[in-house]
Formats: sequence, C-alpha cells, structure tokens
Amino acid sequence: MKAIDENFPRTLLQAIRYFANIDNCISFLVSLRWPDGVTCPTCGSKNISFLSTRKIWKCKNKHSQRQFSIKVGTIFEDSPIPLDKWLSAMWMICNDKNGISSYEIHRALAITQKSAWFLLHRLRVAMQTGDFCKFKGHCEADETYIGGKARNMHKHVKARRIPGSGTSGKTIVMGILERGDDCKPKDRKIHSKVTAMVIANNDRRTIHGQIRENVEAGSALYSDALQSYKGLDSEFVHQVVDHAEEYVRGKVHTNGLENFWSLTERMLRGTYVSVEPFHMFRYLDEESFRFNNRGTRKVPVNDAQRFILAASQIVGKRLTFDHLTGKDTERETQPF
Repeated sequence: MKAIDENFPRTLLQAIRYFANIDNCISFLVSLRWPDGVTCPTCGSKNISFLSTRKIWKCKNKHSQRQFSIKVGTIFEDSPIPLDKWLSAMWMICNDKNGISSYEIHRALAITQKSAWFLLHRLRVAMQTGDFCKFKGHCEADETYIGGKARNMHKHVKARRIPGSGTSGKTIVMGILERGDDCKPKDRKIHSKVTAMVIANNDRRTIHGQIRENVEAGSALYSDALQSYKGLDSEFVHQVVDHAEEYVRGKVHTNGLENFWSLTERMLRGTYVSVEPFHMFRYLDEESFRFNNRGTRKVPVNDAQRFILAASQIVGKRLTFDHLTGKDTERETQPF
C-alpha cells in the first residue's frame, strides 16, 4: 500500500471537510494520474496552461479537444456531479464493510437516487483490480448460488426469475482463494486473496476452465466433493473434502471461501437486497476489493489507503448509462 501524507484525511469526516475544497480534489487526483506533471490526454504533450477560473487545462498544440478537465478519460467523465461528492462516495463504498446503498448516497449527498445508483456502479468499475497474476501456493475453489427465496417474491417476479425448481433461476458464482501466511492471525503478514466470477453453469468444462485461468499449475488446490472438480489431479495437487462427512481435514477445507461467501451474502441481503443477475459481477468486484485490501494485524491497511488505491484506478475506465442498462450491448465486456 502507498504511504500517505500526514495531512491527508484518515476518517470520513476529515475526508468530507478536505475534499470540500475543489483545489484539494484536483491536486489529489493530479498527483495520482500525472505524478510527473499534467499531460494532454489527447496528444500527450506537457505544453499546456491551466485556466484557473474554470479549473481546466488547455493544450497549446492545435488539435481537437484541446481543453480538458481532471474528469476526462476517467469514470467521472461527462458527470455533472462535483468531485467532492464523487470522492466522498468513493470513501464510503471502499470502507463500509457491507457496502452502501444508492438510497443512502442519495440522502447523504443530496443527489437523486438514480444518479446515486449510476455513480456507485461507476465506482465499482474503479474497484476492479485487473490483476492478471495467477494464484499459487495453497488455493481453495468453491461455488455458490445467489438469488432470492421464491416464497418472498411477487408472483410476476417469481415467474420471470425462477422458471423451474431447485436452484433454477439463481445466479451461479464461483470463487477461488489464495491462502495467505500459514500462521496465527496475529503473526500473519500476508492475508488471503480472492477472485470471484459469475459462471453460466457448474459443469466440468466451466469449472476446470476458471481454475486453469486463475491458478498456477502445480499449486495445491482444495475443493468440495462436487463431481465437476474431478480430473484436476494431473495439473494440481488436488484434495477434496466431502461436506457430507466433514468440513475440515487438516489443511483440506474451503473455510476461507465460506467466509467470503458469508460477507457477500451479508452485503447482498442486508444492503442491496435485490440485485439483478446481469449486474452481479460488479457487486462481486466490490466485495472482492474490500476483502483483498483488508490488511492484517502485522500489516494494517487503513481507510485512507483503500480509498487511494481505488482512486488510482479511475483512469481509462468508462461506463455509460446505456451500457449499464443494456442499451449499448456492443460495448459489453462481461458475458453475464
């Protein structure tokens, strides 16, 4: 985690006061985006001037889009919401353990609920890690089904979401966890990390594909007794725990992922209540971000560090409202 300046806010109250000054917002984002000096996002030139009355820059080279603000090329682009509200919302979603609903943001920041919903989804894009390093060492794999109980649904909602019986109509989510230091929590310097994704089904081809994509060959892999995990012995040191008989056999268990599923379920049921399947992967990114950046007793991670990490990932990520609501299907990057 990046070291922070002693004057940088440590709490939500301090953050709201600090970012109430637009100059503080701009200088903070500039330090993350352009640590070596502001450059034109169109041509890359440093030959620019700052228009202080409008809080924007102007490139001195002749080309289109010579004027640009700190929002250009980020998740904030084309948003009329001021930066102080953006950064306050980012602080809250990064550090509220169970997430924060659009209605809470709507009341706290005095924006419409629709704007708050769109804002939160764009913040979730910034929370995507984009880490292509495969897990190694001791890893766990597990899957779960997410969806509301049929008895709690309105008749027309039940007909749309649950056409069959059993797990039909539920979203299948798979998780892979890399265990941290194999020692007591108080001595642990590296905590476990997780990646979670929505999958179309839990057949052998899908399960094996996700494991090969996210786990380094030769690693120790622990799973339950689902038949789809069979056949991994040639590539991984695969051991199985049958939950019909036991939950733990020495190091063979999936309790790390069960902990993550518990946190995810608490977030979905307690805060967001009703999540459509085609948005599920964004909520998984949110929970994974907080889980992977929670720190340890030996190496603590505070709220400011999580906030700075998310803020450093806002560039080059764009989510339009049409794309979010499925009207712009050509730009869809996630299959579910």
